[in-house]
Amino acid sequence: MTLLTHSIDVEGDSSLQSGRPLTVHTTAVLLAFGADPGLADPDGDTPMDMANRYGHDLAVQLLRAHISGRAAGSR
Repeated sequence: MTLLTHSIDVEGDSSLQSGRPLTVHTTAVLLAFGADPGLADPDGDTPMDMANRYGHDLAVQLLRAHISGRAAGSR
């Protein structure tokens, strides 16, 4: 797993096990420090794939916003 994919996995798994709401704290910090949201792990899974697998809508929204912002900045 990439560090970003792992953080989404931990956030999702933690929520499932504890019953607490999903958070995106770790994911947000990693993105802020330059983690690549398009980087797939060795199995071909991207952070978006992991977020969708968990139904982690907050992470999906954050990833989409980050990807859109990067695309807009490269114009």
